[in-house]
Amino acid sequence: MKQAMIIINPSSGKEEALEYVRQVEDILHEKGYEVTVNETAKALDATEFCMTACKECYDLVVSIGGDGTLHETINGLIDQDHRPILGVIPLGTVNDFARALDIPLDPEKAIQTLTSSAVKTVDMGKMNDRLFANVVAAGSLAESLSSVSSEDKSKLGAFAYLKEGIKELMSNPSHPFTITYDGETWVGESPLFLAALTNSVGGFEKLVPDASVDDGLIHCFIVKNINVFNTITVGTSLLFGSLKDHKDVVYFTAKNVHVSSSEQILTNVDGEDGPPLPLELRILPAHIQVIVPEEDS
Repeated sequence: MKQAMIIINPSSGKEEALEYVRQVEDILHEKGYEVTVNETAKALDATEFCMTACKECYDLVVSIGGDGTLHETINGLIDQDHRPILGVIPLGTVNDFARALDIPLDPEKAIQTLTSSAVKTVDMGKMNDRLFANVVAAGSLAESLSSVSSEDKSKLGAFAYLKEGIKELMSNPSHPFTITYDGETWVGESPLFLAALTNSVGGFEKLVPDASVDDGLIHCFIVKNINVFNTITVGTSLLFGSLKDHKDVVYFTAKNVHVSSSEQILTNVDGEDGPPLPLELRILPAHIQVIVPEEDS
């Protein structure tokens, strides 16, 4: 019999996650799976559960939670000979990975996606010794994302991050960066370096309109020293997908990127706190398979 593991963060989705487990179990049983349910209780639980699923050759792992739960889950796939197919039930604030794959953000509809026979092979990024599915950010703006309150996330959703980011831009705290990519080098000061794998970043689905989950590229932005007078134009660019064309933004695509600084700079990875610089980023093409909605005929 086929084996499926559900990895659930019971505190996601305003603590409604447990209500959806039975529905997921019912669908998986109908599809002929024997199902194991594992609830996360502390950091890295989802990673350990997924590692077990890989080592025991499970056919499917379903992540129920936000981007943080998903990030931990995919990190259980590192260096594994067997990688199960991934199912995603998004319950977080932003859910960038689900957005990029057209997985419904409504949990009930996302659960029905598990009945789909469509599977998409997608890229992953590797940052130092861990995987990421969506985005790596470094600089003062990246550090500010970690200070977004749960209350603002609940009330404002993705705009909570934009609100906090604009506050940081107004104080214009830039840091020195050295960024090397595919034989090129950029040296300068910036409040933000951003590396994205998908078109959706921070809930803004047009931020990287040229990016797709299987293009084999890391899409990178360097925001140059910005003063308060053009903060509004950057915000507009975020909404309408023209950030790469902004005069104060350097945009490039690469397969390998090295980011360093003479200062202590923290990072944000898939919406979670990341390690300090330096970073070594590389693309892992066609690395995992994800259940996606059936295409309309």
